[in-house]
Amino acid sequence: MNDLLTTVREKAKSLKKTIVLAEGEEPRIITAAAKVQAEGIAKVVLLGNPQVIAQKCPGANLDGVKIIDISAIDIEPYAQLLYELRKNKGMDIDSAHKFARNPLYFGVLMVKRGEADGMVAGSINATGDVLRPALQIIKTAPGIKTVSSCFIMVLDKNSKYGENGVMIFGDCAVNPNPDSNQLADIAMASADSAVAIAGISPKVALLSFSTKGSAKHELVDKVAAALEIVRSARPDLSVDGELQADAALVPTVADLKAPGSTVAGKANVLIFPDLQAGNIGYKLVQRLAGAEAIGPICQGFNKPVNDLSRGCSSEDVVNVVAMTALQSAINN
Repeated sequence: MNDLLTTVREKAKSLKKTIVLAEGEEPRIITAAAKVQAEGIAKVVLLGNPQVIAQKCPGANLDGVKIIDISAIDIEPYAQLLYELRKNKGMDIDSAHKFARNPLYFGVLMVKRGEADGMVAGSINATGDVLRPALQIIKTAPGIKTVSSCFIMVLDKNSKYGENGVMIFGDCAVNPNPDSNQLADIAMASADSAVAIAGISPKVALLSFSTKGSAKHELVDKVAAALEIVRSARPDLSVDGELQADAALVPTVADLKAPGSTVAGKANVLIFPDLQAGNIGYKLVQRLAGAEAIGPICQGFNKPVNDLSRGCSSEDVVNVVAMTALQSAINN
């Protein structure tokens, strides 16, 4: 495990957050829950039938893990909350009862009610199914209208790029073609993720194929407009654009293309103009530079909900739980 993930786990321990794992009958989740609880990374709530959980992982020590069998509890307070939140969208009380018994909805309702600080799911559920309840119930953070994602890219700690080799790339997994407002949201959320999870001071570069007007195109205009939105909304952020990747990363190029910029040549948060660029970019750095890509990490929610890869290991789950705990600290 790299130094960053060790640090993330240690920070999470001090926060003592409660994280609900909605897929509580999945063996990888059960194994992760036991480890999270044993190491004190977070307090864990597993959603599932206790007998089924015991049968799936008979050797798992779940002492201290809270197990909730949704089918055996009074669902009324959760259904009523869901009904109140969604009645204007056409939900009736019977549908609210039905949805509240779905672990993905129940877990998010626990977070909404303050019974948990965040939720993690996705080991056996599609991304859309995980994020939909969160969008409907928790919604986005103040000042943010777009849920997005980022990857923490970990290069060699002696790398000349990033902060001790750590960088944030966004958005590489969620929004195919963000407009200027969405791009601004992605930039602000990625900066917050840089602080909360990676522990770095963000220097945010909005990337393009143009640097400071070197090319004229509507795609460049989109990035330039996003910069102005971010600067207006978050004057505290160190942010600049539009910047080509070399101008964002290489000081000598920055001096030529963006003289006087406080970000150019020093960027550690890279905001890609669309999903094609972001997805290609992180995979190129991962494969060609040997970087570790941690994520995708969901961002922009009022309270954290994270989506696992369906190919995740139990160790991956532990790390995501720890990161979710850290994210919850910036929402309080």
